[in-house]
Amino acid sequence: MENPDEDWKKILTPEQYEICRLKATEPPFSGEYNDCKEKGIYKCVCCGTDLFSSDTKFDSGTGWPSFWEPIKNNVKIETDTSYGMLGIEVMCRNCDSHLGHVFDDGPAPTNQRYCINSASLKIVKS
Repeated sequence: MENPDEDWKKILTPEQYEICRLKATEPPFSGEYNDCKEKGIYKCVCCGTDLFSSDTKFDSGTGWPSFWEPIKNNVKIETDTSYGMLGIEVMCRNCDSHLGHVFDDGPAPTNQRYCINSASLKIVKS
């Protein structure tokens, strides 16, 4: 799924555009889903792809919504060397939206922490 930048700017808020298309990061503890306890499916704000279930969400204490597993194969990961650091970027497989990063310090059963920007998500409550 490809949209020219001008189309994304019409669809997304300025914050969503900066994060999802330009790979920015929202400040910790600022996103609307950091403390969200609602049950549902977290979808990509850009294309609506199902990304994470609230059943895999946990409080990592980092200030960003954290999940121990994505839905199916709906995310992809790539090496991220921006800002002079080595990280693993998490992106929507359908539209390449930047979601956040994944770390190997999460809970069982995966030991993964998908640290995701709230601005890249929208929840559909169940």
